[in-house]
Amino acid sequence: MKGRVSLQTKILVLVLGTAVATTVLLAGIFSYHEFVDTENEIGTKALDTAKIVTRIPTLINAFYHENPEKTIQPLVEEIRRYTGAEYIVVGNTDSIRYSHPDPKKIGEKMVGGDNDQALIDGESYISKAVGSLGPALRGKAPVLGVDGEIIGIVSVGFMIEDIQSMIYKRLLKISGISLVVVIIGIIAGIILTRNIRKDTLGLEPYEIANLFKERDAILSSVHEGIIAVNKEGEISLMNNSAKKLAGIDDKEKLTIDQVFLDINSNRMLNETNNLKNIETVVNERDVIVNSQTFMQDNEVVGAVVSFRDKTELKELVNTLSEVRKYSEELRAQTHEYTNKLYVISGLLQLGNFNEAIDLIQTESEIAKNQNRILFEQIKDSTIQAILLGKIGLASESKIDLTIDPNCYLDKVPDYIQAVQLITIVGNLLDNAIEAVKDIPNGEVIFSATDLGNDIVIEVSNNGNSIPGKRVKQLFRRGFSTKQKHGRGYGLSLVKDTLEDLNGQIEVQNQPTGGVVFSIFIPKYQSLPEMKGVNSS
Repeated sequence: MKGRVSLQTKILVLVLGTAVATTVLLAGIFSYHEFVDTENEIGTKALDTAKIVTRIPTLINAFYHENPEKTIQPLVEEIRRYTGAEYIVVGNTDSIRYSHPDPKKIGEKMVGGDNDQALIDGESYISKAVGSLGPALRGKAPVLGVDGEIIGIVSVGFMIEDIQSMIYKRLLKISGISLVVVIIGIIAGIILTRNIRKDTLGLEPYEIANLFKERDAILSSVHEGIIAVNKEGEISLMNNSAKKLAGIDDKEKLTIDQVFLDINSNRMLNETNNLKNIETVVNERDVIVNSQTFMQDNEVVGAVVSFRDKTELKELVNTLSEVRKYSEELRAQTHEYTNKLYVISGLLQLGNFNEAIDLIQTESEIAKNQNRILFEQIKDSTIQAILLGKIGLASESKIDLTIDPNCYLDKVPDYIQAVQLITIVGNLLDNAIEAVKDIPNGEVIFSATDLGNDIVIEVSNNGNSIPGKRVKQLFRRGFSTKQKHGRGYGLSLVKDTLEDLNGQIEVQNQPTGGVVFSIFIPKYQSLPEMKGVNSS
């Protein structure tokens, strides 16, 4: 992307900036201390030299001679050359020079105006002043006579210019070291940036961020469960589909062995034997598993496992089967009415008009009451179609399927799909009809209402009661009270569908015999929440 600064450039600038800033800061601090230390060192040397000169007996005695400069000048010049001082000036109490590097200035008054502290107070000190040779750092000390009185002053000076030159030479060495540090920092920065770029596969941070967002979007949109594991088999990433299929909470820290109980993690992390369409069971669901390992430095460092729900395919097939069955049931109902029409036709041909009229009126009254409830009090077309089909099925089996005259149900909310209604209502009615098929005067009653916040559907029958300990088993996949192969999926599908709708089912035995299944579905969509099965 244009206008973006690369990660390599950012890190290099940061490293170099840090190295340069640190070097300059340390060099500045060191230079300051070097300057101060050098001045203190030279000043101390000047002061010590001045004190030593003031204690030379020859120099003290010369002050009592008529021409002290003849003795003092050669003496202090020799000392000056030995110590490297710019000058050593000796003066009397009136600051008249007795010595000077320039003999012509002997006899003249000392320049600088900083002698009072020594001549009046008798102190030794360091001062900066502009003398006859220029700005200098000077050490001054009083000369005491034989009886302890102040008889003169000694001033030892080093030129400021010479001191600065000395400091600059030392700073030049510091600069050289600093330059070496900066060069090392540049080399280290280049190596570091190349190493980081290698670790990020040459990608810039914004590219990595985009890949991360794209990865999340892809994982969220994929219907299959996807799990990433490290080489120890610990789960490092799961998409929402995997969490839902495996029934895993976000906070749980699991290994792949705890999800796929029938598949050893070593098989999934086997470089030469990736899983291909392996069937197993996860969270009581039939799933198909595939895995793919990923490598680093020719070593397996983890694997990506994908699995899809085979149960959903079964449920879709079952739902299509239910729809086809309703079509057959409606055909059966048509066939039954056709039979009744043949009976009426036969009665008319035989001249039994009264019997024909009675049959017509009886069927008309039954159909009128039934249709009034079905089409006036139940407004949802899917429920109407289900009931019409099941009424025909029950009639063929000589079972009375009655719609409660007090029920009322408006059109169900849009978030409840037609296939979900077919699964719930169809399976409940099928189970109820099956329960009373072998019972004389078998009866099934359907009731529904949506007056509250829930859609409440009840299907009751007058068959046998269900023992309390078996109620929860009813909803386990494959369990059936008929003990027949291929049965036991209807109520399990009902339970799964209700969980998707955040609904609930209750099972209650009736005092007079039979069972009531009550369904509660929220009228307003909310986040899925696992509901239990209540019984009494």
